[in-house]
Amino acid sequence: MKQHIIYTAFALIFLVSCGKKDSNESESEIKTEKTEEHGEEAPQTIASLTEEQMKAVGITLGKIEMKELTSTIKANGALRVPNNNKATITSMYGGIIKTLNVQIGDFVKKGQVIASISNPEYIQLQEQYLTVKSRIAFAEQEYKRQKELFDNDAGAKKNLQSSDAELKTLRTQRSSLQRQLQIMGINPANISNGNLRSGLAITSPISGTVSNISAQIGSYVDISSPVAEVIDNGSLHLDLQVFEKDLPKMKVGQIVHFKLTNNPETEYDAKIYSIGSSFENDSKTISVHCSVTGNKAGLIDGMNITGIVSLDKSTTPAVPNEAIVEADSKYYIFIKTDKKPEEHHAEESEYQDEQKAPEKESKAINFEKIEVVKGSSDMGYTAITTVNEISDDAEVVVKGAFFVNAKLSNSGEHEH
Repeated sequence: MKQHIIYTAFALIFLVSCGKKDSNESESEIKTEKTEEHGEEAPQTIASLTEEQMKAVGITLGKIEMKELTSTIKANGALRVPNNNKATITSMYGGIIKTLNVQIGDFVKKGQVIASISNPEYIQLQEQYLTVKSRIAFAEQEYKRQKELFDNDAGAKKNLQSSDAELKTLRTQRSSLQRQLQIMGINPANISNGNLRSGLAITSPISGTVSNISAQIGSYVDISSPVAEVIDNGSLHLDLQVFEKDLPKMKVGQIVHFKLTNNPETEYDAKIYSIGSSFENDSKTISVHCSVTGNKAGLIDGMNITGIVSLDKSTTPAVPNEAIVEADSKYYIFIKTDKKPEEHHAEESEYQDEQKAPEKESKAINFEKIEVVKGSSDMGYTAITTVNEISDDAEVVVKGAFFVNAKLSNSGEHEH
């Protein structure tokens, strides 16, 4: 009987101990689940700073203002020079290059000599001109003699007609040779037996900058061989490629601010003077032509640019550019709030509480992170639309928002 009682007592003790163990394990699992649930909580949206911290980093508060901003459209394009302001310099006659008087980048005026060529055939043309000129003098005398004979009934009409035809033919040849010599740059009035030229001057047909030189001294050129190219960058214009959806917003006279793709430091200005009426190839864009105004230094035909077209002004809620921060491909502002940061877990160490203690000695100010949608920017302000409604008298961090965001990020990392 005693043994039975002892066995029963041991059994009860074993059951009680097992029950306690199961209870402890359940509590441990609940705590673990709570910890995991806490790890999945949404990130902090309230940042807390002391007045000393705000003063140290220069945080300034302000209001969302109603600003008259110019809405814009961004478009890519390229600088172009019209074809009538480009010239390929060639020689009207074949010859050997004797001199080159320009280099790439030189500015030349219309009619300026850029090179000279030589060819013995030029002497033959001048010789023909002098020969025809002499024959005309003889033909004029012969015609005069035949006319006198005919008037005195001493000569045949046939001879008079023949001398008249000969004179007209020679005069036609002289006119043709004179024109050829003028094209070559030779003044027919200066040609004489002792002044025959074997070289010709090649001149620029327009004023502009030498952009390319194809010939060299000693090379042979003809009418199909370019000697040099000249571009008048003073007539440079801008071709913007605008998408179809933005075309209705384009108007003649609108201002365009643009920067070079490879040198975005300098900004240039242009004005729309013509809008295209057909698509450019398969790009589904329309060319908008703009005249470059003001400074043109450093601009060259063919440069790629990024342009901003200024549209009509509109009054819209706006904040200074510095008030907006970017995080996770979204944009935010910070407003002063009475909301409190989320409480820390009970498991945080006493050391962390001690680290926060000095901040509690000074009055803390809280800021809430608010998502916004950016609009157009102008004169240092950016239009915004808040995702959630906020009070009209909300105080916004207009300077130093970056530091508030950094404080919030650090708090979030410390929290987890």
